[in-house]
Amino acid sequence: MTQQLKNVMLSSVELFCAVAEYKSFTQAAKIAGLTPAAVSRSIARLEQRLNTQLFVRSTRQVRLTHAGEIYFQQCQQGLTQIIEAEQLLRNQSQQLNGRIRISLPTPYGHYRVLPLIPIFKQKYPNIQIDLQLTNKNVDFIAEGFDLAIRGRYFKDSNLIVRTLEHAELVVVAAASYIDSYTIPTDIAALDQHECLQFILPSTGKSVPWLFKVNNQIHEYTTKGSLHCLDDILGTVTLAKHGAGLLQTYRFIVAQDIQNGQFVELLHPFAGASRPFSLVYPSQKYASAHIRTFIDFLITHLKTDVL
Repeated sequence: MTQQLKNVMLSSVELFCAVAEYKSFTQAAKIAGLTPAAVSRSIARLEQRLNTQLFVRSTRQVRLTHAGEIYFQQCQQGLTQIIEAEQLLRNQSQQLNGRIRISLPTPYGHYRVLPLIPIFKQKYPNIQIDLQLTNKNVDFIAEGFDLAIRGRYFKDSNLIVRTLEHAELVVVAAASYIDSYTIPTDIAALDQHECLQFILPSTGKSVPWLFKVNNQIHEYTTKGSLHCLDDILGTVTLAKHGAGLLQTYRFIVAQDIQNGQFVELLHPFAGASRPFSLVYPSQKYASAHIRTFIDFLITHLKTDVL
């Protein structure tokens, strides 16, 4: 039992079992990587919580009281069940296998989903994940995709749509741009600035900027002579080099705002957001490995589920 306890985080109950088994605070402390004093304090807190003395201590030995014996037997049974349950889950994780093809929009993929993939792979090493980063819509059947994440709502009745989060939008500019131009204080002032444009592949039109005015969301068509036709992250790179103002997702530029590379603008009109949704054909949820990946993403990303 004690050897197995090395593989789980030792709580006060697990420390109690180690002391009871070895009849030694010192030995239990060695197993837990703690000091004997820390183990003694943990046992004292446990006894206080139970309002029961669990050990009789002397200079030569430690032995269980009658109440401690009863408690030890029950705790051993409980810990054994926990260890067996953890082992069962680990075995199931190792056994899950299959291939998942998922299409991701470039900004959300880079900043929100890709950092989670190593965590998933560590838990489910036998599941193969094929990632496509694109801002174009995909045909699930024709292109063989299992899942997609998109930044707009799908009305296809054959698809399940689950909102992952509403990503906040911010307007930013590089410090070098701010040094050369007057800072805009209202939305109308944007007409006097170079506003970097992203052209949505599905429509061929620039994405309007969104602002919150009197608790209502308003679209604003900005003006600009610089357009990125396929990769929205291109507008971020342009903005970093002082090419103009940019409205983008806070999760993309939060670190740059913090370190001073970007300055956040138009605070009174902030608060607008766009949803990102996980989209998949209903029959795909039947596959255990795909269902596991869907549940993993929703657990780590969701703010709302439709």
